[in-house]
Amino acid sequence: MITRKRAFRGALTLTVVLGFAAAALPAGAAERTPTAERTPTAERTPAAEAAYARVTAPAPSNAAASSSSSDARLRELLHRLTAVDGAPGAFVETRDRRGSTVLTDGVADVKRRTPLDPDSRFRIGSMTKTFTATAMLQLVGERRVHLDAPVERYLPGVVRGHGNDGRRITVRQLLQHTGGLPDFLDHFDPRDIVMDPLAHRDPLDLVNIALAHPPEFAPGAGWSYSNTGYLLVGMIIERVTGNTYGEEIERRVIEPLGLSETSVPGDDPTIPGPHPRGYVRPGDDAPLLDITAVNPSVGGAAGGMISSGSDVNRFLGALLGGELLHPAQLGEMMRTRPTGGSDGRRYGLGLESKPLPRGGRYWGHTGDFLGYETAAGATVDGRQATVMVNLGPGSSDAQSDDIQAAVETALSRGRSAVSAGQR
Repeated sequence: MITRKRAFRGALTLTVVLGFAAAALPAGAAERTPTAERTPTAERTPAAEAAYARVTAPAPSNAAASSSSSDARLRELLHRLTAVDGAPGAFVETRDRRGSTVLTDGVADVKRRTPLDPDSRFRIGSMTKTFTATAMLQLVGERRVHLDAPVERYLPGVVRGHGNDGRRITVRQLLQHTGGLPDFLDHFDPRDIVMDPLAHRDPLDLVNIALAHPPEFAPGAGWSYSNTGYLLVGMIIERVTGNTYGEEIERRVIEPLGLSETSVPGDDPTIPGPHPRGYVRPGDDAPLLDITAVNPSVGGAAGGMISSGSDVNRFLGALLGGELLHPAQLGEMMRTRPTGGSDGRRYGLGLESKPLPRGGRYWGHTGDFLGYETAAGATVDGRQATVMVNLGPGSSDAQSDDIQAAVETALSRGRSAVSAGQR
């Protein structure tokens, strides 16, 4: 969810300088993690090592060389995330028609030095948007919401002020970040979260923070990532169905797919099941702060969910495989526009696509929530990968780059052999 990392890190640095964070967090939450003490793969116990690389089905021999090369590169990237980029731990789960593999590096808890559990749950940040968009597009398929209807139809009088007008912004534009709405995170002080991490944040209050500022551009005239829009999407889901957006995601996505490690926690600050501690690094030389327990309502329908590598991969595979949306709605979701970057990234409706280094494109989303940074991707031929580090925001943009490289490497795993077998 949190996309303005440099500003966020700067504000957190100020928090530490002023001494607020130490008072806000539980005793012992701050912990420095010297690089020299990180736990490399070779130091794991036999039980942890068995969990470290879990392969649920053997790969065919014609894919072995390509997979082995990709696995070596993945291990290198995971170790770079912990040894160079500064994350306590890093995790990747890959999945294809042959089975799944989990690789980890570093630790889940900097005090106890425990390895990451292969079944770890974590906060997925803005990957929540893909779940939220899926629920909304199901409502579109049921003709209960119209993509090109104005927001005003569903939330009368809500989007007003400083040039923002819900009569001119459509539901589609909320989903695609083309409505021009300011992102509330550009105007939200992250010190408020650090000082009171368990406080409830009402979505309308967060929306109103954004609406106190002029739009980025006229509706439809540009592209600018806005968490505000997805808070409004969640509010529309609730207005149309009479249920919370979380209840609708559970009913429409989580339960049908059997995603037992996925939840929409509402105000619950805990992460159920095995999970790594989540940390923030306020500055380059500052100690890590443990912020695992935080009220996810600040993310809401834009970034508040919890999941696991296996569940995210299952979700993306089912989504691209047509299990969750009718062809018309899936087509709308995958109808993309450029985001203006040089990396070829394009954004659809809660789903983005990006070129793979070896050709083709993949689909997925990134996520950044206090304590965790994540990214996931999938291909239409049945490969998925989810990467997580338990540090967010990181101390540099290199962490995000290496996470993205890990997703792309994982999705390229065995690709040449698979492609050859399909000719």
